[in-house]
This record gives sequence, structure tokens and C-alpha cells, in this order.
Amino acid sequence: MSQRVFRRFVEVGRVCLINYGPLEGKICVIVDVIDENEALVDGPSSITGVSRQSIPFSRISLTDITINIPRSCRHKTLVKAFNQENVLERWAKTKWARKIASKETRANLNDFQRFQVMIAKKKRNRAVRAEQAKLLKANA
Repeated sequence: MSQRVFRRFVEVGRVCLINYGPLEGKICVIVDVIDENEALVDGPSSITGVSRQSIPFSRISLTDITINIPRSCRHKTLVKAFNQENVLERWAKTKWARKIASKETRANLNDFQRFQVMIAKKKRNRAVRAEQAKLLKANA
């Protein structure tokens, strides 16, 4: 019974991903908890483009990254802690961020690039099937 059910908690300094609205896809930091439904978040705006505002918890997703900041800290303090903890680099290394970047790259492909991807997939699948057939033949 010592295992915890949740690993990510709503807390001051928790880095979040905005999952709805005009700022969708940007990361922010919880600066203060307003009530059980909302948090005061800040980007910081000079780095991520998210200005200080209240956002409902339903519109943010908590990440594993936390930074050590005081409650309702000033923008300057947040920027210093954000840069000191290398939050953007730590975020970019996560599987979640890489998956988002991959989806964005695929969405921005033109018709010819999608065609090239299709041909590469066909070539790869053909090679896999040929190797699998060799292994089955060798085992039979």
C-alpha cells in the first residue's frame, strides 16, 4: 500500500502544458493556486509567450518538471529560476515534447513530402517482411 496513485501534483512551481485555447501547446509554470478549479500561471512571457493569468485546471496538463519558486513570485524571480533549472531544455528532452514536435512536423508536410514518407514506409515494410520470411523458412 506504500505506492502512490498519483505522481504529479498541483503545486507552486509545477511546469504545465496548456492543452486548450489560443495558447495551446505552450508551457507555463503554476505561480499560485487560486481555488480547487483554477491556478495562476505565468510563462514567463518573455520566454514562452504565456503572460500571467488564471487558467482552469481542465485546460492544463501537469508535467513531471518542477522548479523551486516562492508562492506568487515576481516575474523576475520566475525568469531567473526558469533559466537556472533549464526548463525548456528539460522539456524538449521528454518523450511528450518529442511526440508533439513530431505531430507538428507531420502536419506541416506538403503533398510531395507525404508521398516520400509513404514510399519510405513501403520500402521499410517490404524489407521487414522479406527478413521475416527468411527467418520463418529457416525455422521450418
